[in-house]
Amino acid sequence: MKQYLDALKTVMEEGVDREGRNGMTRSVFAIQMRFDLSKGFPAVTTKKLAFKSVLSELLWFIEGSGDERRLAELLHGTRDIAKKTIWTANAESDYWVDRDLIKFDGDLGRVYGVQWRHWTNSDGEETDQLADVIKRIKDDPYDRRLIVTAWNPGELHKMALPPCHRDFQFYVADGKISLHMNQRSCDMFLGVPFNIASYSILLSMVAQVTGLKPGEAVFTFNDAHIYHDHFDAVAEQLGRTPDELPKLWINQDVKDIDGFTMDDVKLEGYKPQETIKAKMAV
Repeated sequence: MKQYLDALKTVMEEGVDREGRNGMTRSVFAIQMRFDLSKGFPAVTTKKLAFKSVLSELLWFIEGSGDERRLAELLHGTRDIAKKTIWTANAESDYWVDRDLIKFDGDLGRVYGVQWRHWTNSDGEETDQLADVIKRIKDDPYDRRLIVTAWNPGELHKMALPPCHRDFQFYVADGKISLHMNQRSCDMFLGVPFNIASYSILLSMVAQVTGLKPGEAVFTFNDAHIYHDHFDAVAEQLGRTPDELPKLWINQDVKDIDGFTMDDVKLEGYKPQETIKAKMAV
């Protein structure tokens, strides 16, 4: 994960200070990172990655859910309102609550997973983008349209948070499948390690269900920013030396993208350094 630490350093040393929707940031435009999954799983080791939170959110996306309490159920095993998730603050934010679009407790609207699995066009027709792209990978792996997008301009107002990681594309060559994800807004300290891990798991899952080997997970981080409130935490992390990458274990019996559970994906040999706490901006 040296390239991630290098990106943090680049933002700190070369970034421009700007005041945004939720505070002061220092940012750089369009940073790219590439991770060859054959060389290990790109889990940050200079602090602890909340892997269970990463996996539960990804499974929640794959389910096509916009229910924050369903995410709590995946993560904690209960819908109890006392159990929080990384989406709880968005579900309770003034931006979302004041729009009066909430249909049930925990409703986040038409966020990521809903767009992945239940995209609706202007005629009201629904498309399962993820199932469709997996089918096309099997039928026509060299197709240049192997894309899933969460950025639905006609429904941004129906989302508790417009998608930060807005689309991803697959590429097949030499029996390997790679993924490129575009992200419009990138919290480099808290969010980006989470996003790297999430899409690397997704790539590994899609590789398995299509009979291919995982290749590269590639990321373009557009508004790559560090909140001023995170400067001390970033300085602490940059003072640490990264360790050996862990391996990703996936249950080889799962052959359908909808078949994965929390017990089917694990990190092996993960030895992170101590957690560095910082407040998440909403």
